[in-house]
Amino acid sequence: MPLELLLHPATLAVLGLVIGSFLNVVVHRLPLILERQWWGEVAHQLADAESWRRVFAGGRANAAEPAEFGRAAKALTTALDALPRLSIAAPRSRCPSCGAAIAWHDNIPLLGWLRLKGRCASCHERIPARYPFVELLTGALFAAVGWRFGAEPVALLWCGAVAVLVALAAIDWDTTVLPDALTLPLLWAGLVAAALGWTLPLADALWGAAAGYLSLWSVYWLFKLTTGKEGMGYGDFKLLAALGAWLGWQMIVPILLMASVIGAVVGIGMKLASSLREGRYVPFGPFLAGAGLVVMLAGADTVLGWIGWA
Repeated sequence: MPLELLLHPATLAVLGLVIGSFLNVVVHRLPLILERQWWGEVAHQLADAESWRRVFAGGRANAAEPAEFGRAAKALTTALDALPRLSIAAPRSRCPSCGAAIAWHDNIPLLGWLRLKGRCASCHERIPARYPFVELLTGALFAAVGWRFGAEPVALLWCGAVAVLVALAAIDWDTTVLPDALTLPLLWAGLVAAALGWTLPLADALWGAAAGYLSLWSVYWLFKLTTGKEGMGYGDFKLLAALGAWLGWQMIVPILLMASVIGAVVGIGMKLASSLREGRYVPFGPFLAGAGLVVMLAGADTVLGWIGWA
């Protein structure tokens, strides 16, 4: 009885609201944390005089040291060191407009936003509806997982996968980046879960990961060799590999079909509305994640029936 209560869809929905609030922090801060790391790597590379000589001076021992690069590296490092500490846990949540810390009672998932009527308590600027939407979406998906898998401990495992997919979809939509910090743990967790017998046969998971990665990798290179342009990023390969590890090789084609059709419809709609961002692209990751969630919740047999493969 306690397990049935803890893993009841209603209980998981409440858990999803809380996790959704945390995901909002991850979606906002993880790209910034990664950008700081990348700038730190730039500073490190600029300061590497030996690397500069090998690349730009043909390895000549008497090549002049790139002093200007060294000065730039020092200035960049100083600027990075002067930035306030930033991690997923610190500092406390703040208003993106005025920077005021958000009180704990205003940070309660969904209820805090409703209580404030969607405005900051300090500056009264609007708090984007995106925040409660992510919380509601995560809560609804957790409840759906509870309904789909029942009161079994494995439901929590699937809830974890759902949370990562929601975060990846939001980050990719905002930045067109699918961070390795999320895609790779999702991939390995899927393989380990299969190896432990918690999800699907290990062979299906391994071939799913391989098929997911190689299918988009092949499309990427075919498109690049044909047009000279890059049609997608490597993060898409890793995300589909992770979905294959969780859902099996049989689901790769259905996921790609759903993601491509929905992505094309959304892209055409955005083009007609003149809302495509600079470069006239739509990130593919959110549609891969969405299709993966549909397959996860519908079940393999149902999905294969949709496309006439059952």
